[in-house]
Amino acid sequence: MRFDILTVLPELLEGPFNHSILKRAQQKGLLEVHLHALREYATDKHRQVDDYSFGGAAGMVMKAEPIAACIEQLLAERPYDAIIYTSPDGQRLDQALCNRLSLQENILVLCGHYKGVDERIREKYITLEISIGDYVLSGGELAAAVLVDSVGRLIPGVLNDETSALFDSFQDDLLAPPVYTRPAEWRGMKVPEILLSGNDKLIEEWRHEQSLQRTKERRPDLYEKYKSAG
Repeated sequence: MRFDILTVLPELLEGPFNHSILKRAQQKGLLEVHLHALREYATDKHRQVDDYSFGGAAGMVMKAEPIAACIEQLLAERPYDAIIYTSPDGQRLDQALCNRLSLQENILVLCGHYKGVDERIREKYITLEISIGDYVLSGGELAAAVLVDSVGRLIPGVLNDETSALFDSFQDDLLAPPVYTRPAEWRGMKVPEILLSGNDKLIEEWRHEQSLQRTKERRPDLYEKYKSAG
């Protein structure tokens, strides 16, 4: 799977993709992440990628020309299953959307910055807009990192235990149950006996009940969604 990320500040994304699971995924050849600095596609001597907003609104707007030049160069090299713009008014990123995107081969991500991009870019190229939450970031780079991480870990072979992703929170609209490791007793607090029983059937039933209880208490919206689906 390949991600091409268009950004004004590629240095913000170098760290997240060079460590841990995403680094190993790239080393295995399962994931490619390519960063494209939009300033390299600006044609003026100052490499300007933003300009004042028509109508006198506050804040700068990302110019159409550098973005279009970068997107069109990439489109000439390969087709893209999705061209995504990270935006506060996009579709909320959730596990179901991550699952769908993990089945794609090539994804292009445009990171917003300043007050956003020229609307004509959104109209001409963007096929999907994604938001990671109801708040505003300084730029779309962190949202792009979240997107790549949440989708990339679902690629078969990325995680050491391929079943692990199947039991993440939100995969079935339930939060994950509590987890424990050694020692079995710590500062007077004991691991639930059922987890030490070796009875796989009872352990699975316990985990499911814990997921239900935790979701009902902490995310009643998800619990109602789960009940409706059932």
